[in-house]
Amino acid sequence: MNINIFENSELGSQFVAEQIQALIKKKTKLTEEVILGLATGSTPKELYKKLVSMYKAGEISFEQVITFNLDEYHPMSHDSEHSYHHFMNQIFFDAVDIKAENTWIPSGEVEKAQIESHCREYEQQIVDVGGIDLQLLGIGTNGHIGFNEPGSTIDSVTRYVELDEQTRIDAAAAFGGIDNVPRNAISMGIDTILKAKEIVLMAWGSGKAEIIRDCLFGEITAVKPATFLQKHPNVHIVLDREAAALIDVD
Repeated sequence: MNINIFENSELGSQFVAEQIQALIKKKTKLTEEVILGLATGSTPKELYKKLVSMYKAGEISFEQVITFNLDEYHPMSHDSEHSYHHFMNQIFFDAVDIKAENTWIPSGEVEKAQIESHCREYEQQIVDVGGIDLQLLGIGTNGHIGFNEPGSTIDSVTRYVELDEQTRIDAAAAFGGIDNVPRNAISMGIDTILKAKEIVLMAWGSGKAEIIRDCLFGEITAVKPATFLQKHPNVHIVLDREAAALIDVD
């Protein structure tokens, strides 16, 4: 793995933004579409702000970009303040020139009986555009990536999942208490993520230091799904000093 350590999350986010900028410029020059896999939560917020600033400065365009988000709570109205649809529109999509029809997010509104077919269609959409060029990831304190909770297997694909108790505890403050946190979600699978041509995992703060150490250098196990990233040939780990505190990198 290529491990990049920065003094703080702002510098780390700038580094990732410049990687994305370079990829978009390279592929648009070849008149090719750029396929980005996107994450939500607190980790990528600064990154999206950087990308919006680049767009407003005329340094980047998203007209030839197609995006696929990792996950969404279920059930969840798209208009809810807790929805990842709302998150992405508010913090990124509505502020740049990406086409609405090129933004794909699993639906928290799909009827339960239709979830399986919805997941199959989501997988097929990714295949139809040629696969994800660059997949962004955060990491949960229990080692989840996307909502691939402990126990997720390496061959898992987009599916309906039950959220781990630790994940719900971590989200409780944002929802005004754990009783308000959904128990289920729709998530890309580990296999879906590992098919991306390039993966960038970001982590900030001392609260992520232990899981970063375990997942980068520990045993590959479904108990900590992020360990499966060790099997991917092109992973960039982007950390601040606090998140990197327990690893020894020359």
